[in-house]
Amino acid sequence: MAETEILLESGTNEIEVMQFTINDELYGINVAKVKEIMMSDKVKPVPHAHEAVEGIFKPREILLTVVDLPKYLMGHECEKHPKDLFIITNFNKLDIAFHVDSVLGIHRVSWNNIIKPGNTVSTSEDGVSTGIIKIDGRLIIILDFEKIVTDISPETGLKMEEIEVLGERERNDIPIVMAEDSALLNKLISDSLTKAGYMNLTKMQNGQDAYDYIQHCKEQGTLKQNVACVITDIEMPLMDGHRLTKLIKEDPDTREIPVIIFSSLVNEEMKLKGQMLGADAQLSKPEIGELVREVDKLVL
Repeated sequence: MAETEILLESGTNEIEVMQFTINDELYGINVAKVKEIMMSDKVKPVPHAHEAVEGIFKPREILLTVVDLPKYLMGHECEKHPKDLFIITNFNKLDIAFHVDSVLGIHRVSWNNIIKPGNTVSTSEDGVSTGIIKIDGRLIIILDFEKIVTDISPETGLKMEEIEVLGERERNDIPIVMAEDSALLNKLISDSLTKAGYMNLTKMQNGQDAYDYIQHCKEQGTLKQNVACVITDIEMPLMDGHRLTKLIKEDPDTREIPVIIFSSLVNEEMKLKGQMLGADAQLSKPEIGELVREVDKLVL
């Protein structure tokens, strides 16, 4: 993709959702996480693995873990079919295959149209849905694949011990605004920053709330007192992190505020997009120790 095309695609607050089915129910995944689709294949079982791990296979040069997504979601073994598919994904620097029934297609939608799940679906730290969207009259549940992988393999999540390595640190009152829609990650990131000495955190569940807060501070003349740095995820309902970064960096009153993108989607293409939008740092989500170091560089 040419640089001009990447520029046009950056900060538009849109997402491409790939629809897939499990037991005739519709689910979705951000296309940015998908490397390819393959026909399902025989896998080698792994002794003592999580019950939702179907096994491993090596289609080419990369050894892949296969997650039995129907079993994970339903809690029991589901019938396999010869025409089942593997969705090969890459996020958090991991390559993982997810077994699904079928893939229906891709739709481009605005984050503004993605509804955050209500209490009846999941607002807790245990929820595995990041949003719900209606396409062609049918509801699609967008799954939180990072949460699924962390459930299955906790060592792939945020490495909290990285904060311990930083040693004893002084507390400070530097105001940091966080935009993170996952309740679990919101808590883990804020706990890590607090442990690292950053006591003045304003936590938002999406980019829109963070932007509204920044605009309110701007109108009140309190930007310096309330916003010294912004840490944002990319994937969020209402407004994603790229759009938030674009709006902050295009405004002469806020462009000097450091923005750190902290996301499972930080690959080479996403890094290029983030740079073009003006992000001051971009890190993959397991790197919580590196996040603290970047905050240190930008605000201390």
